[in-house]
Amino acid sequence: MNEGKIFKEPVNPDQDIVSSEKIPLADDYIETLQAEGLEGHAEAYQKVIELSQAVGEAGGRSLLVGGSVRDMVFGKISKDYDIEIYGLEAQQVEEIVARFGKVSDVGKAFGILKIFLGQGIDIDVSLPRTDSKIGEGHRGFEVKTDPNMSIAEAAKRRDFTMNSVAADPLTGELFDAYGGVEDIKNRTLKITDPERFRDDPLRVMRALQFIGRFGLQLDPDSAKIIQEMTPELKELPKERIFEEWKKLLLKSSKPSLGLAAGMTLGVFKELHPEFPPLAKTEQDPEWHPEGDAWIHTLMTVDEAAQITREENLDSKESLTVMLATLCHDLGKADTTEIKDGRIISHGHEQAGGEPTKEFLNSVGADKLTKQKVKQLVENHLMPTMLYINAVVKQEKVSDGAIRRLAKRIYPATINELVLVAQADHAGRGPYMDPKHPEQYLMPDGFPAKKWLLKKARELAVEDSKPADLLAGRDLIATGLKPGKDFGQLIELANRLRDEKDFDKRRVLQALYEIIDNAQAIVKLSSLL
Repeated sequence: MNEGKIFKEPVNPDQDIVSSEKIPLADDYIETLQAEGLEGHAEAYQKVIELSQAVGEAGGRSLLVGGSVRDMVFGKISKDYDIEIYGLEAQQVEEIVARFGKVSDVGKAFGILKIFLGQGIDIDVSLPRTDSKIGEGHRGFEVKTDPNMSIAEAAKRRDFTMNSVAADPLTGELFDAYGGVEDIKNRTLKITDPERFRDDPLRVMRALQFIGRFGLQLDPDSAKIIQEMTPELKELPKERIFEEWKKLLLKSSKPSLGLAAGMTLGVFKELHPEFPPLAKTEQDPEWHPEGDAWIHTLMTVDEAAQITREENLDSKESLTVMLATLCHDLGKADTTEIKDGRIISHGHEQAGGEPTKEFLNSVGADKLTKQKVKQLVENHLMPTMLYINAVVKQEKVSDGAIRRLAKRIYPATINELVLVAQADHAGRGPYMDPKHPEQYLMPDGFPAKKWLLKKARELAVEDSKPADLLAGRDLIATGLKPGKDFGQLIELANRLRDEKDFDKRRVLQALYEIIDNAQAIVKLSSLL
């Protein structure tokens, strides 16, 4: 090694792994990040450069690896940076890394140190290593680090070729032992090493989210391997599966690509049996000319992905809307009949329910998410129905009906509900205009959204359930004594408001001179 100098020569002397392509030089990349207002990312990459220089001065070499390099080649911005350090022992690496920020050694047993930089941006630092399967589960691996390992051998453990490319942040050189750069250019997802890929069945789910996020075609030989691995998916912890679902739904502009791959490869048959029946459920062509319920689901999730970005939702809200859209037709096959040898869906009366619950349980969704998604699925047609009644049919839709809807879907919100309904509406194929049967039209805008949000905003229930009409102090002021009956009285007052258009003054007037709680309950009940 060249003591005191930046280590310029590749650790692996095989020059054929050096790509003709390069990543941007540090100054140019940092300038690009700053121009896009990504100051935190720019500061993080500056740390990468400084750390790499320090490693070089100590006689080693620092390479960017994995997703950060892939994202650069794709022309995307990476949030995290993974660095592999060659030529230095673990103790030397720890001493250098400690100079650059708050360090966590939680992954030290696997040869990984994490530098926390704030703003959700991290740098993972590791030594080249091999992972060998020695037991069951995702913890059944033996990890061996080797600072003198070749770049090609270290890259061999990466799941897909696009993730096997390494880059020198100081020189811009790309090290591409497995053709990852060409696969990125061709939008091809290809397994790096079949034997090592089989060690972790989670990589099957990673394939789906990569296909969705980057718009990739799966290499035919890789597809065969993945199909053979699908029975092993049931061994995975729910939490690991859910993390891949989140990436597919939240990071993809077209999550339908990953979903379609999951269906074709047999992933859902093994892991999520709620989905395959949708592909056999044809729909009324007047309302859904796009085809079966699965095609409709694929179209709606793409619409939902666009909507969540346009609405600038945070990750929790986005996940709720995406999951509800994904599940909104689950169980639809249970509301169908066989007609002329076809399965025809009649509607959503019982759709959702148990299949949605089973899917969310299978991925280990938290209790709040499950509650919200269930309510959104069961009520996703309500915005359209209320709008049709009020605007098209010119029938009265009371304020109480809007309040009851907000209460019924809680802890989900009307704002989330209209976004799911909007995705459902937009996720349809061209339909026939009865006045012009020769013409096929795309779904128009979704006026129900603006109408319902306006009504909900006026009633202060856009993002919450309705406030109680009465408080305990109001009841005390009438002469009633505090007790467990107050909850029932408050609920009765709410019903009088929502079902009979009572205001606060009118409810209190009805309680005038009543000082017995039981009599008060009888009085309010009689008014319903």
